[in-house]
Amino acid sequence: MIKVIRTDSSNEDFISLVKLLDSDLALRDGADNAYYAQFNKIDLLKNCVVAYIGGQAIGCGAFKSFEEGVSAEVKRMYVLENHRGKGIAGLVLKELEQWAAELGYSQCVLETGKRQPEAIALYTKHGYQIIENYGQYKGLENSVCFEKTIA
Repeated sequence: MIKVIRTDSSNEDFISLVKLLDSDLALRDGADNAYYAQFNKIDLLKNCVVAYIGGQAIGCGAFKSFEEGVSAEVKRMYVLENHRGKGIAGLVLKELEQWAAELGYSQCVLETGKRQPEAIALYTKHGYQIIENYGQYKGLENSVCFEKTIA
């Protein structure tokens, strides 16, 4: 059975999973990784979730305010490789969306990379629409930005 908990970025399991995510992104993004890494700091994230099976942390995600009271930005989505394809990322994403809606946000936005086809498929499957790249991702060839109305 999969258990998903709400926490913050001080959670040791969340920190461990994010380290694995960062290693994966460094391989996928190569020289571009340093640019993206500056926007992925976790020390101030208040809204994080971790998924568990039998006490083992297997996936995570987070969100932060993008536009206060309007949109939350989904960040740091990751599932251990041997647990992918089992719907875990979808459960994490759903929990993040529900939590954001409870806090009064009406939409979620996010950025992912073109070198992450699994992420693009996940977000498309869960109703996210591609939008023009926003903020620090404007003009970046590798970035794909999405949004979804959640409330």
